[in-house]
Amino acid sequence: MENESEYKPSVMVTNDDGIDAPGLRSLVRVLVTSNLFNVLVCAPDSEKSAVSHSISWQHPLSVKKVDISGVTAFAVSGTPADSTSIGLSKVLFPSVPDLVVSGINKGSNCGYHIVYSGTVAGAREAFFNGVPSVSLSYDWVGGKSKVDDFVLAAEACMPIITTILAEIKNNTYPQNCFLNIDVPTDVANHKGYRLTKQGKSIFKMGWRQVVSESQGGKMLSTMTMDSSASREAYVEESTLSTQQEHLLFNREVRGSQVYDADDDYSFLQQGYITVTPLGDLSPPLMDDVEFFNGWLPGVQERVTSSA
Repeated sequence: MENESEYKPSVMVTNDDGIDAPGLRSLVRVLVTSNLFNVLVCAPDSEKSAVSHSISWQHPLSVKKVDISGVTAFAVSGTPADSTSIGLSKVLFPSVPDLVVSGINKGSNCGYHIVYSGTVAGAREAFFNGVPSVSLSYDWVGGKSKVDDFVLAAEACMPIITTILAEIKNNTYPQNCFLNIDVPTDVANHKGYRLTKQGKSIFKMGWRQVVSESQGGKMLSTMTMDSSASREAYVEESTLSTQQEHLLFNREVRGSQVYDADDDYSFLQQGYITVTPLGDLSPPLMDDVEFFNGWLPGVQERVTSSA
């Protein structure tokens, strides 16, 4: 029987960039090298960025064991939420992990992007199942960030992970939220941890018509466009055939982010590692609740008067 002094808490890692993504592999390497945890991996077999909390329903999941040094790992054909769910179910691993860490995502997840994020959904699914969880994202900037920055991001978050597990062991960790953590681009010179709130930052998106699926560039997991993609994606009106069976449109970023001075995105841009507690639901503002409290009886009156 394992001695208490030899017990290692189990940490399951998932993500939305796929099991081969450098962010996940860097996080796993740092966790394994610490020799503090029993590390498990259950992640999508390919990139599933911005799928939010979607789940597979109509088709079975395909699961394949993957060779990653020092861990037991499985690649799943489904979404991040699927990966977390099946990883917690005990059909792949003999027990439920103590903590789920989703990431490290290539790109920040702040503000409204949290809703779109598969990375956050991987952590949220664990929270739904009563398992403490954290989503980790690195504010990747093309041309400035390096793959090695994922290792620095993982190392910078290690004190948070170890402290969470200590709280879990002592039965003092909060059960009504999970954490979303974003690491700044210049992680080597970060300003420390900052408790923040979810803001309203978002990229304004638009659509443009293209003539083939290869045109128009690729939307990265950072919710920005691949700058190396062809810029010849605009379609002249005269070249469009009215006899096309399908019209093709690519999403593109058209506007900058809007944010408050004291939210998650703002402090991230100032160089802090932001720590944002999230719940399962986003309650509306009380002013809106009061509005609909007075509005709904009026709707009923209209129904009654027209009957």
